[in-house]
Amino acid sequence: MRIMGLDYGGATMGVAVSDEMLLIAQPLETIRREREKQLRTTYRRIEELIEEYDVGRIVLGLPLNMNDTVGERALIAESVAEDLRRRTGLEVIMQDERLTTVEAHRILDEAGMDWKKKAEVVDKIAASIILQSYLDSLKAEEQK
Repeated sequence: MRIMGLDYGGATMGVAVSDEMLLIAQPLETIRREREKQLRTTYRRIEELIEEYDVGRIVLGLPLNMNDTVGERALIAESVAEDLRRRTGLEVIMQDERLTTVEAHRILDEAGMDWKKKAEVVDKIAASIILQSYLDSLKAEEQK
């Protein structure tokens, strides 16, 4: 079993997947859509990836405000989580994603990536950061 990480955005969904030992998150792809509310094709692609990678759990980024409050983006993410639970039957964990996109941009800047290429991969890198944070928390819990 693997765990899938998702970074939901207005026009994209970044996707990452763990290795089978649940140690390392790997960026997988960025699913693009024309409109934010048009999620049917996005959900269908996620379901295909769940099947292909034997995913047993989903971790979805929760974009809390910097002051820990739940804003409009977080409410949308929670709605997406509920849709994913209903469609896939899998547990969907909400993971704080504050500053993950900033971190993804920093990593890509350090790699010397130009802005056009960065725009193509930043969402799946952010998804892998979200997932890695969750995997690290699992390891920390095991060590207690």
